[in-house]
Amino acid sequence: MTTIKAYTDISQSKKLAEILPHESADMCYYEYTSHIDGTPKVGYKEGITEGIPCWSLAALLNILPKVINNETLFIETSPALWHIGYRNIYTARADNPVDACYELLLKLNEVNLL
Repeated sequence: MTTIKAYTDISQSKKLAEILPHESADMCYYEYTSHIDGTPKVGYKEGITEGIPCWSLAALLNILPKVINNETLFIETSPALWHIGYRNIYTARADNPVDACYELLLKLNEVNLL
């Protein structure tokens, strides 16, 4: 059985921390844990300065606008790819839903739609 990526990795988390409110994160990488096993801890608290905010798939989906220019957010899968986006506007594709959401958020930020 294939395991689906459940949260942003450290490099994605650092990039999203530059564009998203930290309080929208629901997890956090702490320096001491990232060196041990690379697993973020659940329950990010606003104001924590020693950690890197991390977003679960659920948190990423909550951030994405449900409708843009009358186009509804869609999520589709194929055997090899996840497609997330808004038909005929913006779409991201990746081999897992977290990476697809991450790419879509970056695209939306570039065009000031977040």
